Amino acid sequence: MTNQIETLAAMGLFTGAPQHENFCRLSSLLPSSTLAPSSTPHEWPQGAPIELPMSYEYAGATRSLEQFFVDTDTAALLVLENGAVRYERYALTGGPDVPWISMSVAKSFISTLIGIAIADGNIGSIDEPISDYVPVNPGSAYDGVSIKNVLQMSSGAGWNEDYSDTTSDIFQLNAAMAGVGTLDDFVAGMVRENRPGTVCRYNSGDTQALGALLARATNRSITDYMQEKLYEPLGMTSPGYWLVDAAGREVAFAGLNMTARDFAKLGELYRNGGVWHGNQIVPEPWVRASITPDAPHLRPGQPIVGTHHFELGYGYQWWLPDSDRGEFSAIGVYNQFVYVDPTRSRVIVKLSANRAYGTTDDESTNRESETVAFLRTVAAAVA
Repeated sequence: MTNQIETLAAMGLFTGAPQHENFCRLSSLLPSSTLAPSSTPHEWPQGAPIELPMSYEYAGATRSLEQFFVDTDTAALLVLENGAVRYERYALTGGPDVPWISMSVAKSFISTLIGIAIADGNIGSIDEPISDYVPVNPGSAYDGVSIKNVLQMSSGAGWNEDYSDTTSDIFQLNAAMAGVGTLDDFVAGMVRENRPGTVCRYNSGDTQALGALLARATNRSITDYMQEKLYEPLGMTSPGYWLVDAAGREVAFAGLNMTARDFAKLGELYRNGGVWHGNQIVPEPWVRASITPDAPHLRPGQPIVGTHHFELGYGYQWWLPDSDRGEFSAIGVYNQFVYVDPTRSRVIVKLSANRAYGTTDDESTNRESETVAFLRTVAAAVA
């Protein structure tokens, strides 16, 4: 346990310290479980290569696309059109075979596995209380709260996800990951702040509760279930890794390590309504519901991240840009993105180590809204 705490402290997360030397090897620095490459690996076909534009527009200004790539410590940028590679670039410690930490992109994988578990009959309905499956303290945040509200970050649990505040809840959750208690214990004791289903407050504790739900409902580890239900059928080509706590529970909210090419397969799966090479891996209604903000508090501009309202909307652990294009994205801190533009048949993966991320609770350092503008420009350029 001491080694894990010391390792995390030495990394200096959210302090401005460079992270690209860490994000490519976290599975060797911290305890982890392993996902084996698929027995039927799928290599992306190569499409006609494209050049990216020189600039993009953001906040009323024209900005250099290359400078943004560099400033956000981009390690991988992969652009697919109709399932073929149109652009692929690596920098820093990134590479086609390098597993990179997902951060909160992992949340969208957990949501996907919940949808599969419901189709499998392991979970009855998202209208059931999560506490029917996951042990929680009486009267605590998740006691009697529906699985749907947890999926939509609307559990009502009190939470502070300010990465610039070392006393915030996210740092306490990271401490549990490092062995100060367990992740399950942390979830069991969380405190309620709002009436469930009324406020979308971004909360990594909600996803950790979903991870506990998945493990208890299937009576399997997240790693084992994901190996069968996603890693094998999607033809993942490289080993993957889940960071785990002292009890062996996966860090569901952020701990997945995969290559850019394999991350892209989740985006392509959802772009095609849950179908992969003719097989319905995820029920189409689940995919549709996952990327639909079906209540006012989930619509763009309403979700609360840290101390601010965020301009994107929210679904079942997917972010939803405000547009008529049906875009959606998995997003993680330090600018990890699996972005999908279904109307253009595009999937884009950006893996990054933006060293300024979290040094303030502000877009000027975190650059998430700007990344969406960057990715939209890249997606349009493929045409």
